[in-house]
Amino acid sequence: MKQNFTVRQGALDGIETFLSVARHRSFRRAAAELAVTPSAISQAVRSLEARIGAALFLRTTRSVGLTEAGERFLARARPAFEELVAASEVARDLGQRPAGLLRLTMPRAVVPILLEPLIASFCDAYPQVEVEIDASEELVDIAAEGFDAGIRLGPFIAADMVAVRLTPPFRFIVVGSPAYLARRGQPKRPDDLRHHACLRLRRSGGALALWSLQGGTGANESAIDIAVSGPLIANDFPTLLGAAVEGMGLAQVPAPIAAGAIKAGKLVHVLQSYAPGAPGVFLYYPSRHQVMPKLRAFIDHVKGRAGASDKTIQP
Repeated sequence: MKQNFTVRQGALDGIETFLSVARHRSFRRAAAELAVTPSAISQAVRSLEARIGAALFLRTTRSVGLTEAGERFLARARPAFEELVAASEVARDLGQRPAGLLRLTMPRAVVPILLEPLIASFCDAYPQVEVEIDASEELVDIAAEGFDAGIRLGPFIAADMVAVRLTPPFRFIVVGSPAYLARRGQPKRPDDLRHHACLRLRRSGGALALWSLQGGTGANESAIDIAVSGPLIANDFPTLLGAAVEGMGLAQVPAPIAAGAIKAGKLVHVLQSYAPGAPGVFLYYPSRHQVMPKLRAFIDHVKGRAGASDKTIQP
């Protein structure tokens, strides 16, 4: 049977007062320590005793002592109160300076091209902050899952998030290895992809992503979505990129993650005039009013390195 538990209002009222009187064995000295009047101390103790239902102090005109109930209450209340004070100090410390664990969620593709240099310089600048990276393609609820911030492509960020740009806009490009293209030929038009081995992405929701291309020029541009087929399905871009380098087929990936392989001659950019644009990658978090110093330090560090500014992603 489910039980209902509630926290009474004022359940902790009078505890600090009780501990001060018990420590000094004096209402007057407790009043001086807490900077209140002796009558206020007496009233707080009487209210606490009334809530508990037992007398905690033995009072005479010359001395103050503890009853048996007071002794037992003191034995358990003092360490509990000290733990609460320590917890408050820890929380206050995290609220005043960059320290503690900074948890970030992001796609695997972002880590090597974007985060590795940022993380290294950030950790050097803020040694009291530990950074935890969860590299996953899942679109998680960062608040519910306990993350401080996430990094995603602009279109996948909810409208109520505050976002900081990490990259300029870029293209989604189709690439293939020289060996594959020598064997199968270069596609010239989007319709040619139907005759090629195309490496596909499975989205976090389970659906296979269509290949999106851009047709026409200028004001006449229009999106072309093509259902392709091929020998490999993966749930992240680095795996598709690696398979393309190995000659398994063509892959459509964000241009920044393919730049190194293209420069090294391991991949060739094809269908260049059909590459659609993407708004870029953003760091995002729930609210400016809930930003802890560790996250604010990271945001400032990112903006300093990327020349970025806050903006809210609109739907």
